[in-house]
Amino acid sequence: MERKKKILIQTDFSLAKTGFGRSARAILKNLYLKNKYDIVHYACGMTYNHPDFGKTPWKTVGSLPNTQQELDQLNRDPHLARMASYGAHLLDKVINEEKPDVYIAVQDIWGVDFAIEKPWFNKINSVIWTTLDSLPILESAIQAARKVKNYWIWSDFATKALHKLGFPHVKTLHGALENKDFYRLSDFDRNQLRKRNNIPPDAFVIGFVFRNQLRKSVPNLLQGYALWKKQNPEIKNTYLLLHTHWGEGWNIHKLAGEIGVNPQEILTTYVCKNCGEYEVKPFSGQDLNCRFCKSQKTQITTNVGLGVSEEKLNEIYNLMDIYCHPFTSGGQEIPIQEAKLTELITLVTNYSCGEEMCEKEAHSLSLEWSEYREHGTEFIKASTSPESIAKNLNIVYKMPIQKRKEMGAKAREWTIKNFGVENICKQIESFIDSKEFIDWSKISESKEEKDPYFQIPEIPNNIEWLLFMYHNILKMKEVDQNDDGCKYWMNELSKGAKRQDIENYFRNVAVQENQKLKKINFEDLLDQNDKGKRILYVMPESIGDIFLSTSLFENIKKQYPEYNLYVAVKQEYFEILDGNPHIHRLLNYIPQMDQLIWLEGSQDHKGYFEIAFLPHVGTQRFLDYLHNGKTNIQFNIKD
Repeated sequence: MERKKKILIQTDFSLAKTGFGRSARAILKNLYLKNKYDIVHYACGMTYNHPDFGKTPWKTVGSLPNTQQELDQLNRDPHLARMASYGAHLLDKVINEEKPDVYIAVQDIWGVDFAIEKPWFNKINSVIWTTLDSLPILESAIQAARKVKNYWIWSDFATKALHKLGFPHVKTLHGALENKDFYRLSDFDRNQLRKRNNIPPDAFVIGFVFRNQLRKSVPNLLQGYALWKKQNPEIKNTYLLLHTHWGEGWNIHKLAGEIGVNPQEILTTYVCKNCGEYEVKPFSGQDLNCRFCKSQKTQITTNVGLGVSEEKLNEIYNLMDIYCHPFTSGGQEIPIQEAKLTELITLVTNYSCGEEMCEKEAHSLSLEWSEYREHGTEFIKASTSPESIAKNLNIVYKMPIQKRKEMGAKAREWTIKNFGVENICKQIESFIDSKEFIDWSKISESKEEKDPYFQIPEIPNNIEWLLFMYHNILKMKEVDQNDDGCKYWMNELSKGAKRQDIENYFRNVAVQENQKLKKINFEDLLDQNDKGKRILYVMPESIGDIFLSTSLFENIKKQYPEYNLYVAVKQEYFEILDGNPHIHRLLNYIPQMDQLIWLEGSQDHKGYFEIAFLPHVGTQRFLDYLHNGKTNIQFNIKD
């Protein structure tokens, strides 16, 4: 049977309540049902064999290691932990195991650009499909445009900017929406939903679906709403419906009090952790009682971890009369398109990805904005005009119902054409079908190894010392002093952390990375017939310490005659021990051997040796034997 092309898509997990996750779900489902391709989803932020992967019909593997020990090791360095979540840690392993014909990486540019320098990237059909939300275009995105042949952007404004910079090969391909999930309900059903949520049938409800973060302009919306009410005092029966999490970001009630908005006019979505039912009502704290299943303290505001299904989210959009989305910048802002699919008139800030939403064919009302610069990045950001919000709210409020419906229906047609999953997947399929199968036997899987034994010169300056280790031990040339990892280690040093401990961590990580690359299981370095009967003696260096250690080996064998003695030293010292009759096998020292638990095991990790002696820890790592010269020697050592 002729094999199918294998597609590896790297992005958020398809069941995650994120923009990337929801787009992934729509695309993967569409491609899977066509049965044309062998599909593998490389899920960011999930462990390699996460149990939730059984819920997807296509193969899914995660970007994070399964063992808590390896996770803890990564989490010691914020930079490594963040990049591992995006996929950097296991990407080569997954690529070499799956051997895809097409690789598509879908994420913010800093979450995919590490793949560009991989030796296989330009030898297979690779795509970077990313979001860019501000001008000027991020420098790393410009560098990517120079190197990446298939470079797709979620929003047209960024594509145009890259074209002006001399990169005409960049194309726009929007994130996909499952347009069948979002539609306008009948007037009867809409009224029934309002009745269920105690919203008057004649109320005018202004909606905003958003992650409660800085770039969502909640203060501007509240100011615009308050101004509109002030300009139209006869208008009474109105609400803001803010579908967001109140446990993070903006303190909405505090802002409302300052601006003069009645908190009872601000509705939000609660979800029950027990039964999953939602309820729209004014915010009154977290952990409320659920009126549906009667459970106590189980209702919280919707969030990424506990959200509503697409069916229920569609109902929430259908509680609205108008949708208003003020923001500073955005990569696509999927809720705008979802609102359009439910045939709501949308008010959108005319900047960043909002420029497309405000095109004539999109049938939005454009919100004016003023420019400000983001501190630290100097990106252009938009502060949406409250006056423009108030003006456009009034336009829609006074607009005849029939005209609203006509405008909303046209907006839905435009959205399906430009964002609907069928049309997006047609373009993806066209790309895949135009590419050749990859002969992986002709592709070298070589990669620059880390250097756990790189000699570090004397560097007094801490930041220069850290960067030297990033660049030369971990081979992470892109890391600079502004990196989160550097900041973390500088903070640890300021709190008294020892340089030697940090250096050991870097060398440990380098060894682990090289082991994954070489696909060598440490267990394979040991005799397979002596499990349960192994002893390890570790003395990485020097000539003197290793030579003196040989005086102990005969006695170790006498004390443990049934055990095999392994000795770990750096490879350059092997010849000192060659031919020693008491040694079963020499091992090349690796920094992980400084960790007794890794060697002897703990909890789920079974370890490799029953007994491990680490005398080098006291002689070569840190002092533990001075005792002010007052140690009492038990044995007579004068003879």
